[in-house]
Amino acid sequence: MKKFIVLALTLLLGTTVVSAKKQKAVVETWPNGEVIDSWFYQTNPVNVDSLGKKYKLTDYHINADGRIHTQEIQALIDQAAANGGGVIVVPSGVFMTGGLYFKQGTHLYLDEGAVLMGSDFIGDYKLAETRMEGETCLYFEGLINAIGLDGFTISGKGTIDGNGLRYHQQFWLRRKWNRKCTNKDEQRPRLVWISNCKNVQLEGVSFQNSPFWTTHIYNSDHVKLLNLHIYSLLHPDDSKGPSTDAIDLDVTHDILVKGCYMSVNDDAVAIKGGKGPYADAFEKEYPGVEIPSESKGNGANYNILITDCVYGEAHGCLTVGSESVHSWNIILRNIDITNPAYNLLWLKMRPDTPQRYEYITVENITGSVRNFLHIAPWKQFFDLKGRQDAPMSYSDHITMRNCNVSCRAFFSVTAQPEVYKLSNFTLENLDIKSETNKEIIESAIEGITQKNVTVK
Repeated sequence: MKKFIVLALTLLLGTTVVSAKKQKAVVETWPNGEVIDSWFYQTNPVNVDSLGKKYKLTDYHINADGRIHTQEIQALIDQAAANGGGVIVVPSGVFMTGGLYFKQGTHLYLDEGAVLMGSDFIGDYKLAETRMEGETCLYFEGLINAIGLDGFTISGKGTIDGNGLRYHQQFWLRRKWNRKCTNKDEQRPRLVWISNCKNVQLEGVSFQNSPFWTTHIYNSDHVKLLNLHIYSLLHPDDSKGPSTDAIDLDVTHDILVKGCYMSVNDDAVAIKGGKGPYADAFEKEYPGVEIPSESKGNGANYNILITDCVYGEAHGCLTVGSESVHSWNIILRNIDITNPAYNLLWLKMRPDTPQRYEYITVENITGSVRNFLHIAPWKQFFDLKGRQDAPMSYSDHITMRNCNVSCRAFFSVTAQPEVYKLSNFTLENLDIKSETNKEIIESAIEGITQKNVTVK
């Protein structure tokens, strides 16, 4: 009997040890060594049946009749909020609207075959103090707006279509007339604007044809973007959607992008956060300096995981900048690039903005890009705004590993030590086919480690 008890205890303890070892083996860390929270592994689908009463558009005489129904849909959102919350359901069909503002406790669900189509008249969108291109400014908000919400969701199998073609054509026409035309000069809304929110889940739907940035998330945390299909018009003429970034993360933390398809005429995932000579005033004091109002609202980005995605066309698979002040703990992994993208990792170094990009890992990438690693100054609309000493920027603790990629240039790095300093880069287990540039210029980076790097 004693032998049996001892054996049973041994087996039990052994199992516990093995289980503990297994559990320990799956613990992952961010590039700076901090443990990734279990929240990042919880990808349960949205359960619309648990979100309250369903408000189906056609039950409230809102029909797919080609008319703009902004007021009627907004009234339905307001009614749902007043009744304790609920789900706005878009049934099959094309429903036209301008900018919509979701309230606390309300959600959006799109049936299969449903299209929520944005108006192509800018007058159908609200002009407000918002966030655009790294600045707090007066500009147009989005087709779908969620501001100050906790627990907002968009889900279903339908489509949110920004109807962006006319905006794109007008932008390129204006650019022909005035080469210095900025992105904001041609007035156009974003597709989805998430601001000052938490516990948000965007899942399953298609976001397409945005007039401007597709999904812009600002000053928010614990946001999941799961199994989205994000697409921008790619015409053979001059109508490609300008600056139709798939996902813009602007002063955010704890962000999961998983299982998404992204094909746009700009960056797939862009890390923002602020620009200008005093953009880092939220972290650093400038005694005697009056901080420009557009710099208020700047901040850092951290704990961002982009995983298991498929990329079509993109300027940057992961772009940090050009309006990013301090960003760290970013992982891009398990990515298949099916259409040649411009840059795999693109660090935009603004000479008029103090920046720090650190602890970034890019791993397990397959496909084709123009530049495997691209680092260069970004001088578009350069403006020191009277500051005499140019701010210094830094990029360090960058790792690229376990990649099998074809490219035009492998190491596209411009050294400019008077503007920015690069240090502590690791390149490991890389199988690269490069058309031109094959060599790593070690003098461009202070402390570069190479392990099992093959460039053919």
